[in-house]
Amino acid sequence: MTIFIITFFVLILAVAAMAVGIIAGRPAIKGSCGGLNQVGLGGSCSGACSLTEKEECAKHKAKQNNNNI
Repeated sequence: MTIFIITFFVLILAVAAMAVGIIAGRPAIKGSCGGLNQVGLGGSCSGACSLTEKEECAKHKAKQNNNNI
C-alpha cells in the first residue's frame, strides 16, 4: 500500500509541475505534421494539421516528386 501512495503522489506532483508550466505561459506541446515525411522517409500528411502545415507538406511532396523525375 505504501508503494501505491508514493506512486500516486509522484504522479500528482508531475501533473502539478506541468500545470505550473502552462500557467507560466509556456506554449503547449505541439506535435510535428508529417513526421518522418518531412525528412523524406515516408509517411503521410493526413491528420489534424493546420492549413499552412498542409501547404508546406504539399510543397515538399511536389519538390520530392520533381527530384525523382
